[in-house]
Amino acid sequence: MNLRGRHLITMEEFSKEEVHLILDQAYEFKRRRYAGENLVDVLHNKPIAMIFEKPSTRTRVSTEVAISELGGKPLYLSANEAQLSRGETIEDTARVLTRYVYGIVARLGSHETIVKLAENSRVPVINALTPMYHPMQILADLMTIREKKGKLEGLKLSFVGDGNNICHSLLIGCSQIGMNISVGTPKGYEPNEEVVKTAENYARANGSNVTVLNDPIEAVRDADIIYTDVFVSMGQEAESAERLRVFPPFQVNKKLTSKANEAYIFLHCLPAHRGQEVATEVIDDPRHSVVWEEAENRLHVAKSIIALLV
Repeated sequence: MNLRGRHLITMEEFSKEEVHLILDQAYEFKRRRYAGENLVDVLHNKPIAMIFEKPSTRTRVSTEVAISELGGKPLYLSANEAQLSRGETIEDTARVLTRYVYGIVARLGSHETIVKLAENSRVPVINALTPMYHPMQILADLMTIREKKGKLEGLKLSFVGDGNNICHSLLIGCSQIGMNISVGTPKGYEPNEEVVKTAENYARANGSNVTVLNDPIEAVRDADIIYTDVFVSMGQEAESAERLRVFPPFQVNKKLTSKANEAYIFLHCLPAHRGQEVATEVIDDPRHSVVWEEAENRLHVAKSIIALLV
């Protein structure tokens, strides 16, 4: 399977087999890093643009390190440094930028912007987060689950919290791979209906189930993986007071995790707001929490995506 030249916008661009290929390559890069092997022969000094309209810690650092360790040159462009902030159209930016670089990693405030960027790009465009999707994160999540559980197909992942971009990408990624996914979210904060329909179609084809509930206890019942994210995401600060009133029953704590399988693992894309969406006793539980391995795997997955697409 050759993925060269492809975009990564929602994960729908890839088949189940291609997702496994990305994960397999990520495992190999992880093995080689721990073995002290040099990977600088992969990108051969190719420049890769990084357009970031939103602040980032894990995504920026893992992507810059990934490009550097593959032998490429990361070129970071903040919102103020790109001409987008001065009114240049995304189409014009894409037409010019893709004559200079071999790939674009973009973290943008609008999903429509990354779609237009990809439509007008001559090089691969990789979604590093939009308000609708975060596919790089979910590929790292799938890598972590496969490492810890030895498989993906047939497991049950329960996402508890806001029906946001993480939830959307989990719906796509889990159903693509044949994993059952149950979403527990307050009324009015459910994931996008079209995303749910897409996930349901994947699930039917792969023999898995998609469930969206307003009851967190039922959502996590018999779960193999429990996942949560912040209750108030970037750009939702004006809704903070209302969200913090509505979401507390959906906190992942010991009472909630007691409904999951005994050997469940806990994931969080980070940063975590301890005491809000997750109790400290859960995120720091060495028996179940794998959030630090999950964060590390962002690096290995970033390498895999960039190496395979660029």
